Amino acid sequence: MHQGQPAIPPMFLSRFQVDERAPFVRHLNRLEVEIGREDYRHLKRVERLPRALTAAEKSGLIDLTGRLLSTTQNDYNRRLLQRLGIQVLLDARRYRVYYCMRGQTIRFDAVWRERVLDRFFGRVPLDRTGWQDCGSSLPDFEVRYEPDDAGGALLFRRQGGDAAGDRLLTAPHGPYDPHTLEVALYFLRSGKAGAAVINLGFAGREPLTDSNLERLKSWGVPLNPSNIDVIYPYLDERGYPCSYKTERALPDYLAVLGMAAPAVILDIHGCVGTCPEDRKVVVGLGGMPPWPVPDGVGRLEPHGEILHLFPNQRLREGLELVRELSEEVFVQFCSDPQTCYNFVLLGGLQAVGRRINPKQDTQSLIEGEERSFLPAERVRWLPGAGANALQRSRVADLPGPPLVLHVEIPTAIRRNMALRLAEMAIFDSLDSSGL
Repeated sequence: MHQGQPAIPPMFLSRFQVDERAPFVRHLNRLEVEIGREDYRHLKRVERLPRALTAAEKSGLIDLTGRLLSTTQNDYNRRLLQRLGIQVLLDARRYRVYYCMRGQTIRFDAVWRERVLDRFFGRVPLDRTGWQDCGSSLPDFEVRYEPDDAGGALLFRRQGGDAAGDRLLTAPHGPYDPHTLEVALYFLRSGKAGAAVINLGFAGREPLTDSNLERLKSWGVPLNPSNIDVIYPYLDERGYPCSYKTERALPDYLAVLGMAAPAVILDIHGCVGTCPEDRKVVVGLGGMPPWPVPDGVGRLEPHGEILHLFPNQRLREGLELVRELSEEVFVQFCSDPQTCYNFVLLGGLQAVGRRINPKQDTQSLIEGEERSFLPAERVRWLPGAGANALQRSRVADLPGPPLVLHVEIPTAIRRNMALRLAEMAIFDSLDSSGL
């Protein structure tokens, strides 16, 4: 880390050293890639261009080189870019990154983003769009594209309805969590939310697939796959993490959606569970300031070391929205750094659990990475971190205020939701055809 660089939140600081003799060993994202077997082939395409960019073509691009070199946490990749004299340029409107160097130019395309935009607009818009009918992709909803320098966002809202007090779904890590779009569309299509904000940009840490790494290696650019923050930037030009952009812009998105104060915000994330077959859904109420207080979520009754939680009406309504996803739903939150809670939801939306001291009761699933879980319950420990805290802060002054649920959905559940969404589309098609 270089002195004077923009501040990266401590929870995202990664400490590792790449062995020059083994440059392709993965030090981060191992849980997703090696254990969860998440499929990232759809995210990026890497191409070597037949010619260099002209000066005129470069003039409209953003030079990321200095920002990436000063903020990357991978010293090996920093030295590689410096040694090869790579200039990194961003076409913000098309969300493409160029590696310009002596003898060749390499382009990174955000393929997932382009496919999503083409699905709803029949093209890849370069500027803000108006509201357009979603058609068969999402009946009774309309969509618009909101651009920014980090990939932009898709906004959805129900047609002809009053969105003021409806439920909002946010997907801030759009491309990083496989099946994010399908999960969001399932929630909207099944009536669990009336509006959604889906981030289309990268957070700067999405892993490159082995096939893309091999192509880069064959072109003389052997990037290390750990913490890929030298392509799409991790920090924006003001020093804010791109992974928090949805939360920072939430008031603006609410204004565009016409939602004065949503009743509930479902903030959906994908996670890898404690094993590939894990089906435990974790609902986080907050794990950082502003701390949630037990009295604010319901009534707690101690029975020895066991706690019974009777959720209040607001939390019950929120939990109803995710209850069908799994037979195993956990509720987690912290009221201060050392006092946290983990509950498992019962059939009547009551819950039983215990107090947790995260320093004593959690372990990491994988050595060298902070991927916490509770060994006693074999469940991930994900009460809600910085983005969740920022989101709750941004809506704290709204009427209500809105209930914010940080919903972590494991890989197996997300894949199942994608299948259920496809089934819903087939049934709708059969109904419309009269079969």
